[in-house]
Amino acid sequence: MTTVMVCDDAPLTREVMMRRIGTLPGVTRVTGAASGEELLAKFAAETPALTLTDLRMPGIGGLEAVRRLLALRPNAQVMMMTLAEDVDGIARALTYGAKGYVMKDSTREELAVALAPFIGEAMPRGAIGLHHGGVVANLTTRELEVLRGMSQGKSNAEIGAELYLTEDTIKTHARRLFRKLDASDRAHAVALAYRSGLIS
Repeated sequence: MTTVMVCDDAPLTREVMMRRIGTLPGVTRVTGAASGEELLAKFAAETPALTLTDLRMPGIGGLEAVRRLLALRPNAQVMMMTLAEDVDGIARALTYGAKGYVMKDSTREELAVALAPFIGEAMPRGAIGLHHGGVVANLTTRELEVLRGMSQGKSNAEIGAELYLTEDTIKTHARRLFRKLDASDRAHAVALAYRSGLIS
């Protein structure tokens, strides 16, 4: 029996995500939590195969809930949910042990691929999600430097100043590394880099 827990303080967002996930192959039950505190309280009883939680919530919040949960249950499978690019939040969650992230407006098909490793379905190679087998092998040294700057939450201008390069040059390197990683944006690229062990 595969149970998925969805934690979000916005009732509508939580319900929509629960409905979408509930239709995925391999999912037999979806339960919800409205806060980080409720997530921690319900986890022991629900023992979900996968927990998805919002990054930013009132109270202890998603990040702190994940930190506490994974400190107690290192084998728990956790992914973050976000609506906007949040490089710093995602990077911190990954250092705590989260497996990746999904966008709150993901389609059912996108969720199916991203969550497949946790709900018993095979993930197609090259599909949306945090596939990381060898995807970073062809990054140049400069691209790695730009990626590390992104992981630290720095803007293109700040990375450029640090590397003595123009902002336009940084943007060019960013576009190239996105293409090589098959990443859709900064947050996705940083997540892939953390999952692959390229940056820590």
